Amino acid sequence: MARLYADEQYPLPIVELLRALGHDVLTVQEAGKANQRIPDADILTFATSEERAVITENRKDFFRLHRIQPDHAGIIACTNDRDWEALANRIHNAITAEDFLKGKLIRVVRPV
Repeated sequence: MARLYADEQYPLPIVELLRALGHDVLTVQEAGKANQRIPDADILTFATSEERAVITENRKDFFRLHRIQPDHAGIIACTNDRDWEALANRIHNAITAEDFLKGKLIRVVRPV
């Protein structure tokens, strides 16, 4: 399963559901980096150093970072969806469909 790093605003219920699906998810809070206004580029650098893909709802900024810093451990950019179980399952399916996450930008969007 995937090693993930959830950014500071990522919903904890989704983190817990992803863990239940077998993913190793570390949150910014658990890493001792909460409430420090750490730039997104540094979040990505830290995640990469830990060989973790970033999971975020901050799509615009991480799309930009993917273009300028493509050598990362992966970015999973999600749309906001309050059906947390459905979102966790879409993330799980998107991740497991890939052989590896390194350097990839995976978009997980709410169904229409």
